[in-house]
Amino acid sequence: MSTIRSSSQGILSDDRAEQREEIIALLTKAYWMELETVINYVTNSVNPDGVRAQEIIESLKEDVQEELGHAQQFANRIKELYGVVPSSVDFTPEQTYLAPPEHQTDIVHVIKGVIEAETGAIEHYNRIIELTDGVDPVTNDMVIAILRDEEGHRRLFEGFLREYEAEGLV
Repeated sequence: MSTIRSSSQGILSDDRAEQREEIIALLTKAYWMELETVINYVTNSVNPDGVRAQEIIESLKEDVQEELGHAQQFANRIKELYGVVPSSVDFTPEQTYLAPPEHQTDIVHVIKGVIEAETGAIEHYNRIIELTDGVDPVTNDMVIAILRDEEGHRRLFEGFLREYEAEGLV
């Protein structure tokens, strides 16, 4: 008969259960943020109209796959930390700023919504990085890599917004 032994050190050890639960809660929030972003990026990559919308649409279509990948990474890490990945019955939407605009040609609304979503993710992921520093290096490294993606997305959409501002379209 084999004996199951828990890790004696690191985030998987029994004496780190409370820290692990806190990390799982933050990862679960990140998981929901990414999935909600996927929903909204799909929406905002289909609904906009106009010639100027095409670059935004293409960028969002590319980002959907990356954001979905982030959600999958968060889900896998939740499981690895002995958590349970939640189902859709536990989901509560929060990204009102990414709801489709009243006019489908209002591309600035979409751009600002994306910047808001990416900013929220960046803030949340920095919190996870701070909490896991020196405690959970695996989660820390994973979230640092995801943070880089989110910073790149925000920077891209800030550039789009600057262009609209320069042309007096904001």
